[in-house]
Amino acid sequence: MNAEWTKKVDAVLDRVRDPESGLPVSDLGIVKRVRLSEQEKTLYVFLDTYGHLPRCVTCAAIAQTVLAGIARDLQAAFGEAFPGMEITILPAGPK
Repeated sequence: MNAEWTKKVDAVLDRVRDPESGLPVSDLGIVKRVRLSEQEKTLYVFLDTYGHLPRCVTCAAIAQTVLAGIARDLQAAFGEAFPGMEITILPAGPK
């Protein structure tokens, strides 16, 4: 990924915010990796959502709803920043 693309990714991560805390996604550690496939014209965004879930079942359900909203906001923001690219949000997998 070239420097221009990296700046765009950083700008998206700074712009999208957690609705509960107001903090930018870049500060939360939710996005673990962003991978660009120019050949496939796809930007892959890997999220660590499971590491941010509380142990309380009810609280976890609320947190999953919030995280789904963040993922939706990331998809929209990356789509605006990278027109013509397919944006794919994926789980980061186990640590």
